[in-house]
Amino acid sequence: MPKQKVLVVEDEELMRTILRTLLEGEGYEVFSADSAEAALKIFPEHDIAVTLSDIKMAGMDGLALLDQIKTIDENSIVIIMTAFSSVDSAIAALRKGAYDYVTKPFVNEDLLQRVRNAVQNRTLFAENRALRRELNRQYNFPEIVGSSEKMQRVFELVSKVADTSTNVLILGESGTGKELIARSLHFKSSRSAKPFLAVNCGALPESLLESELFGHTKGAFTGAVADKKGLFRSAEGGTLFLDEIGEMPMPLQVRLLRALQEHEVTPVGSSTPQKFDARIVAATNRDLEKEVEAGNFREDLFYRLNVIEISLPPLRDRPEDIPALIRHFISKSASHQHTVAKPINDTAMNALRSYGWPGNVREMENCIERAFILSGDEIDLESLPAKVQAASGSPANATDSTSLETVERRHILDTLASTSDDKVSAAKLLGIDLSTLYRKLKRYDEA
Repeated sequence: MPKQKVLVVEDEELMRTILRTLLEGEGYEVFSADSAEAALKIFPEHDIAVTLSDIKMAGMDGLALLDQIKTIDENSIVIIMTAFSSVDSAIAALRKGAYDYVTKPFVNEDLLQRVRNAVQNRTLFAENRALRRELNRQYNFPEIVGSSEKMQRVFELVSKVADTSTNVLILGESGTGKELIARSLHFKSSRSAKPFLAVNCGALPESLLESELFGHTKGAFTGAVADKKGLFRSAEGGTLFLDEIGEMPMPLQVRLLRALQEHEVTPVGSSTPQKFDARIVAATNRDLEKEVEAGNFREDLFYRLNVIEISLPPLRDRPEDIPALIRHFISKSASHQHTVAKPINDTAMNALRSYGWPGNVREMENCIERAFILSGDEIDLESLPAKVQAASGSPANATDSTSLETVERRHILDTLASTSDDKVSAAKLLGIDLSTLYRKLKRYDEA
């Protein structure tokens, strides 16, 4: 590991020498300056971890130097040294952004410990900034490939509403990337440093979901051995993503509506409401307006959630994005396998473009990963699943939604036949939720 660099700014030569000796003895690389003006020539030229500066110096004083260093790098760490009688000046420095202060005369070990703490703090700052950059990169749409007009409208809307506290409802079939959009909303907002928590409202029984969302008190029910905050309060300052909101039981819809109206929740077993500050993003693959008409979803809750609606198009409605998605998932598979990307031949590409993709982008990702592993030097037709191979006779650039739906229907029914009508197995093979499979089969019966 390279040595951490410390800049000492002190106009008394003896004190500079003492500080240099102390810090070099701790393994730091030390730069020294006899004035603030000299320090400002050194600071920009080196990756200074900590600046240790006297507050009273001839010419520019320590407070002015602090201002200048913060202008150069607002995340820089500065420790101010001051006489015991001038603590008020040190407090003023803290208000201006100094990390800490040391009074003279100081205890050597005390000063060294403060520098150690400052260096550790700077390292954490650097790691946090790197993580934030990675999160911004990851959720600034690279995982949601799409140059089609429909996807560009989605990206534009996400950018407009991300840095607000408005409730958002994301609609789209299974596999279209609803959670990725939810995460993009969070990481492109000022809430990005706070938690992003997600819960699938259809995956938990009602009693457990209630406890997960609203929390509970110790002894509220069998197994409640300690208090639990619940997701609303655990997501404080951040975002709570309610996936598959259309599956939420009616009694919990009532509690959710009240929570959204009052910005407070009452834990199970308690009568005391608790305030929360979390942005709510919900998603569903159901047609909630039809669910409202059928009496399965509360109308008032629907409008409370649906302040901003983001509708994700299914893959069959944006066929022009398919080649870019295929290339993206080939690159991703290569990265996962620690190897180089493979080419894909025209026959395989035509089959992939002609297939109906009932499981949307999620199904495509699984398909490409499988093909990448099973293929040789290039991805060919034989490395694709049988249901995709069967589409190779379809027009390569088919864009008619009716023909695509016909292909989708045929492959779903063929998959069911291959599993002896085992719908759970068929849904897994298709890469879609079981509820989505039932919904599509119902639509085919009505056709």
